[in-house]
Amino acid sequence: MFCLKAMPAPAWVNSDTLLKRLLSNRRLRSSVTFSSTTRPEKTDHGRNRSGAQRASARLQSPGKSGRAGKDRTNSSSAANEISVDFEQSQEAYRSKDSLELLRSLVVFKLCSYDFLVDKNEKIMYLGKTILGQKVFDQLMKMTFYGQFVAGEDHISIKPLIQKNQAFGVGSVLDYSVEEDISQKEENQKESSSVSAGGEGSIGKGYREKNYETGRQLGDSQREVIGTCTYFYADEAKCDQHMETFMKCIKASGGSSMNGFSAIKMTALGRPQLLLRFSEVLVKWQQFFTFLASQQDGMEALEQRLELTQLQELMIKLGAESDFLGWFTRKKGESAGCIDILDWSSLIDDRVNTSGLLLVPNVKLDKLEPLLKNFTTEEENQLKRTLERLDVLAKCALKNGVRLMVDAEQTYFQPAISKLTLDSQKIYNREKPVVFNTYQCYLKEAFKNVTMDVELSRREGWCFAAKLVRGAYMYQERERAKEFRYEDPINPNYESTSTMYHRCLHYLLDEIALNRKANVMVASHNEDTVKYTLKRMNELGLLPTENKVFFGQLLGMCDQISFPLAQAGFPVYKYVPYGPVSEVMPYLSRRAQENRGFMKGAQKERELLWKELKRRLVSGELLYRPLY
Repeated sequence: MFCLKAMPAPAWVNSDTLLKRLLSNRRLRSSVTFSSTTRPEKTDHGRNRSGAQRASARLQSPGKSGRAGKDRTNSSSAANEISVDFEQSQEAYRSKDSLELLRSLVVFKLCSYDFLVDKNEKIMYLGKTILGQKVFDQLMKMTFYGQFVAGEDHISIKPLIQKNQAFGVGSVLDYSVEEDISQKEENQKESSSVSAGGEGSIGKGYREKNYETGRQLGDSQREVIGTCTYFYADEAKCDQHMETFMKCIKASGGSSMNGFSAIKMTALGRPQLLLRFSEVLVKWQQFFTFLASQQDGMEALEQRLELTQLQELMIKLGAESDFLGWFTRKKGESAGCIDILDWSSLIDDRVNTSGLLLVPNVKLDKLEPLLKNFTTEEENQLKRTLERLDVLAKCALKNGVRLMVDAEQTYFQPAISKLTLDSQKIYNREKPVVFNTYQCYLKEAFKNVTMDVELSRREGWCFAAKLVRGAYMYQERERAKEFRYEDPINPNYESTSTMYHRCLHYLLDEIALNRKANVMVASHNEDTVKYTLKRMNELGLLPTENKVFFGQLLGMCDQISFPLAQAGFPVYKYVPYGPVSEVMPYLSRRAQENRGFMKGAQKERELLWKELKRRLVSGELLYRPLY
């Protein structure tokens, strides 16, 4: 469910001998085993296979995805097949005047130079020093800011939103003022939360892993500086951020139909709190993985623990809590075994299940409370963070807007995903209101998607997701290298694209199966968009159903966005806005993220030149879009 690889597993997860050691110290060598032959029992929904197993079958037979592959789909897809031509420059740039096309050409060319991208912060600082803030801001509005940012406030952005809407393209509004974790926060190591086994755990292997975890989650916080994270001053500041997001939601609802509004969870709560809660979630899930380690090679959702054996083992390890009784009361007769989703549900009811939330402490050779170092004040702060998200979801629902929760760095993401899922359980009952974001450059992406889809099936709410390739690749790689933990990112662009298509294939099949799931294909890759159109045709998914959306950043890939919109597909531009000086960190990050795309945007530049030449020859150089 969560992006675990970014947080190195504590030693008790990586060591194959720890559990034996814990048992042998108590002379319990006749240990309980967890059979790898255990298979999922039939669920309340009458399904014998887990979501991961169904996904595997789908991937093996792309054109025969359950009910979606039956004759109904084959016949309807042929009749309703829609193709889109991405080579028509005149249609692609109908919404742009010639000066906008020229600006795009200049900006894309500048972004293709590595030295400008790598040194952009220094160059911007030098520019402001030489030109002065006022002249520098005007220069930015004529170039980079004007290309990628809609305006300074929710009033000034309305003309652009309305123009795009007239050409069939909606908006995902994003107030893109980005700040950093403060130096004060950085220096507060909060090292008590870092150790999975308490202070000074013994054992060379454990100490090394514990130190590695500490470097990433504690000492390495200085690496968070300069990233897309909101500054935390106090709870009042978080309330101010919430009010800003509410204005953004209302602006989206007032300027377009069925719009989106993007938010960042680090704006609604203390980033350090999200980091600490992420560690709690990771340790708990990794304990399950360790207990089910005999089932290596199976998908996460296929792994099972037999409750009677689990209860016996936990008693032998010193636990007094009644795992069997709790799950029996919750699941009834189906409580013979549990999977990772059942295991994770203990976190949801942690006020009442704290006695069950136990993890090994190597130093003491016994289990200890998972929430030992998670204070009451932190629990209250987490509750207030969820309450702010709840206010925003209600505001979105009232204004007819979908709420898009952005993905952030891997060390925050487990907590962000958990809070987003909690909100989806409430507000996605009838229709998708809250969307989660999945970064497919992560090795864990498919696991995260399949687990959350299965959770939505069991609990009966509408799964809603935005699929992206990823926004923090360079930063994550540098951190992993510097602090010597496994790189959470797929090794190259090709493997990331494979992961993206795998997740997308699974979600499109899910939509075809029950029509409850929704996905936004947020991609600038033309091949990915064509792949999506092909799968939609195969599955008989119509654009008018509004189950599959497409998204691109403002100022990029108009040759994809507008032809899709003209063909009837729901398309959205990610529309950032904010004061020039405060949005520059966003522009700097986007330049870093999209450097590969910008260098390879030869086709887009060719289409821009083609359209400019056409207008020059045809006497339409002064063309102004009508809407």
